[in-house]
Amino acid sequence: MPKKLSPPKEAGGAAREQSVDAIAEKISTAILEHRLAPGTKLGEDRLANIFGTSRAKVREVLARLAHEQIVELVPQRGAHVAKPTIEQARDVFEARRLIEPGVLRRLVGTIDDFKMQRLRRHLELEADARQRNDARAVVRLSGEFHLLLAELAGNSALARTMRELSTLTCLIISLYDAPTATSCRADEHEEIVEAIKRNDAKRAETLMLHHLDHIQESLKLDAGSDEADLESILGT
Repeated sequence: MPKKLSPPKEAGGAAREQSVDAIAEKISTAILEHRLAPGTKLGEDRLANIFGTSRAKVREVLARLAHEQIVELVPQRGAHVAKPTIEQARDVFEARRLIEPGVLRRLVGTIDDFKMQRLRRHLELEADARQRNDARAVVRLSGEFHLLLAELAGNSALARTMRELSTLTCLIISLYDAPTATSCRADEHEEIVEAIKRNDAKRAETLMLHHLDHIQESLKLDAGSDEADLESILGT
């Protein structure tokens, strides 16, 4: 009697194939940690090979990231990590100044012991990363602090918007980082959490606006930063 054939190996591989969400998350995390620089080419074949998936799924991932404005799709040139312009950078910070105070108002109004534990735990992770001089973790956790605030505020639309804005901010910092710029200051995050704990929405909002000001002020977003002074450089 002939042996029963085993199921093809491809079926097992397909079961282990990563989802669109998982692939998009890995690419986003690499951008948050500054491991993928603005302008990096994201070839479909290479990504399909890296993630062990089809080009069709990779195209779906890239389309999603393009919708979130963190990937640019250009005909005949393919996909690249986005390179926000100076005007777009200013727009991102303006949007954050409008949105994040509202996130804090909502969070202060719903804060409880569980949410405070989540915030304290995140601050501990930030402190640990700084103590270990883990620059990538510091950058990622600094951005994730703002995502956590939106998540704990309990509005899924705000959380999605903040995720997009935080990732764009990481790209902006990569492009326009001044030599003296630093990631989010730990003490500013701690002060914001303390204001939340005290149910002081007004102080939390003020601290957040100052925090965003400090980040933007550390960047080179003057209109002439992309133009060389040829007369000064080449003139005799």
